[in-house]
Amino acid sequence: MKETLLKQAKNALQNAYAPYSSFYVAAALECADGSIFTGVNIENASYGATLCAERGAFAAAITQGKRDFVRILIIGGKGGEITDFCPPCGICRQVMGEFCKKEFEIILYNGKDYRTYTLTQLLPEGFRL
Repeated sequence: MKETLLKQAKNALQNAYAPYSSFYVAAALECADGSIFTGVNIENASYGATLCAERGAFAAAITQGKRDFVRILIIGGKGGEITDFCPPCGICRQVMGEFCKKEFEIILYNGKDYRTYTLTQLLPEGFRL
């Protein structure tokens, strides 16, 4: 399944909008039913209004009524070149914590190798009400 997610993320990466940082990010989110939703980063001149690729993928899936998520694969790099691992930011981790189980997988790819983490590993003490 990693290869399928990677292919989807790579196809989306070219659509990232990063005129300020030139750092392109794409994410492919797999739902329990096997459907996959992608997202890309969309920068904004005010920076705070920037949308991360991960949250874009979650927004697309949730808009279609999905709520059961299995894993996400994230890629990124300067100018769209994948050269290093691109872990999710804290806000994205918290969003994952809102919708995902502790064993949700977060897969990172650096152009040749994968690293896989659980949500608990990357967000051990997430905020909950």
